[in-house]
Amino acid sequence: MDCKLLADNIIGNVEKVIYGKNRQIRLVLTAMLAGGHVLLDDIPGTGKTSLAKALAKSISGDVRRIQFTPDLLPSDITGINYFDQKTTDFIFRRGP
Repeated sequence: MDCKLLADNIIGNVEKVIYGKNRQIRLVLTAMLAGGHVLLDDIPGTGKTSLAKALAKSISGDVRRIQFTPDLLPSDITGINYFDQKTTDFIFRRGP
């Protein structure tokens, strides 16, 4: 399937749920296709979670939300290498 056709199909699926946010949908999809991460930042009630869920459903993905707290460390999100004394090896524990 043509890449543009695939992208247009995904955008069409998301636009069935999210109205009036074509630019944001295209930017999020572009970032994902480029292998990047996306941080949706806006005031409450503007459809950030709905956009993420609709896009994830369109690509058979999943959505995970992170509740930021004062004691949250960067390694809690990105993951961490820790030393396992039993195997004497480093093991990577993924974040959410």
